[in-house]
Amino acid sequence: MRILLLVVYYLPSTTSSAKLMSDLAMEFQRLGHEVLVAAPDETTLHDTEISEENGIRVLRVRTGKIKTAARWVRGINEARLSDLMWKKGRHFFESHPCDLIVYYSPTIFFGSLVKRLKRRFRCPSYLILRDLFPQWAVDAGILRKGLVHSYLKMKERQHHEAADVIGVQSPANLDYFRDNGLDRKYRLEVLYNWTTLNEEKIVPGAYRKDLGLQGKVVFFYGGNIGVAQDVDNILRLAIRLQDEPTAYFLIVGDGSEVPRLKAAIAEKGLTNIALHPAVGQREYLSMLSEFDIGLISLDRGFKTQNFPGKMLGYMYFAMPMLASINPGNDLQTILEAREAGLVCINGDDEQFAALARRLLADAGLRDRLGRNARTLLESTFSVSGAAGQILAHFGGKR
Repeated sequence: MRILLLVVYYLPSTTSSAKLMSDLAMEFQRLGHEVLVAAPDETTLHDTEISEENGIRVLRVRTGKIKTAARWVRGINEARLSDLMWKKGRHFFESHPCDLIVYYSPTIFFGSLVKRLKRRFRCPSYLILRDLFPQWAVDAGILRKGLVHSYLKMKERQHHEAADVIGVQSPANLDYFRDNGLDRKYRLEVLYNWTTLNEEKIVPGAYRKDLGLQGKVVFFYGGNIGVAQDVDNILRLAIRLQDEPTAYFLIVGDGSEVPRLKAAIAEKGLTNIALHPAVGQREYLSMLSEFDIGLISLDRGFKTQNFPGKMLGYMYFAMPMLASINPGNDLQTILEAREAGLVCINGDDEQFAALARRLLADAGLRDRLGRNARTLLESTFSVSGAAGQILAHFGGKR
C-alpha cells in the first residue's frame, strides 16, 4: 500500500509527536509499504519543499507559526491548515494517490483535507487521536464556552468524522466518548503510544559535565512547555527541594510558557532548576541517556486523559518516572501496577515532594523502577504492535 501520514510535526522537530510519527513511518516502510509524509512547516523558504528522508518522501508546506506562536495566532494558523495544505500541496497529493491516510491529532484541523483526499482516492483513513481538544482547554480554564468554543467543537466533529477508525491513547479516553454519547457514532479502539525498540546506538554526550551537574540526581523534563503541561508544578517542586543539595531539575524544550517560567526562576533566585532550549532529536536522546529521573506533569483541571509521548523516551532509557497528573488519569494505574514510577495528583505538592525525596535518596529504587519501565515499554508500547494494529483494519501486513 501507499500510506500517507498527515502530521503537524515531523523530524527534525524535537516534539515527541514528531519522533512518534517518524517511528511509525519507518515501521510501515519496514513492512513493505510506500510511505509519504505531509506536514506544515514555518521554516521552509518556498511554498513547498519535497525531500527524501530514509526512503520516505516528505512534503513540507510553508505555513504560519504554530508551536511557538501566541494562542490566538496559533489558532488562526491552525484553522487554515487544511486549506493551505491543499492549495500549496495539491500537485504532490494528486501525483501520489494513496491507499490509506493516517492522520494525527493534535491538530483538529485536518478533517476537511482528509475528507477531500478520501473522495479523490477512495481510500480509508485512521485517526491517531492524542488530544481531546477543545475539552482540555475548557477544563484548564483557558477557553470559555461561546462562539469560539462552538466553532472548535464543529471542527473537532469534522476531524473525527473523517476517520474510518479512531485510535485513542488510553482506556479512559473511551470513557470520554461513551460518557458523551459518541461511542456508537465512531469506530473506536485504544492505540497506545509507541517507540522503536531498536534505536541506533546513542552515544552519551558530556551534558552532565558541561552543565556542571556532576554529583547531582537530575530530574529531567523534555518536550513542550505549554499550558497543558503545567510546568509551574515542577517549579513548585524545585522550590520545595531547595534543601536537597543533590537534587537538580532540568527542563529541555520550548513552548508558549518559556518566557514566563524563565522570569519566575530569575525572580525567585532558584539555582536548582534550569531551562534549556530544545535540541535536535539525536542530541535530545543523547542528553536523555545521561540523566536520572523522568518527570511528567499534567494540568490538574484536565477531565480528559493522556499518556505523554515523553514517557517513551524515559522508558527506552530505563528511567524511573515521577508523575504529577490529573485525577482519574489511568496513567497512574499502569505505572503503579507495573512499578515503573511514582505517581501523585497535581495539586498535592507535599506528596509530589515526598515522592521526589524517595527517589532522590534511594538509588536502588531508581534502578528497579527504571528496569520495570523498560520492560513496560517492550510489552505494551512497541511500534511494531501499533503499526500492526492500524494495518489490520485495512488488509495490510501485521
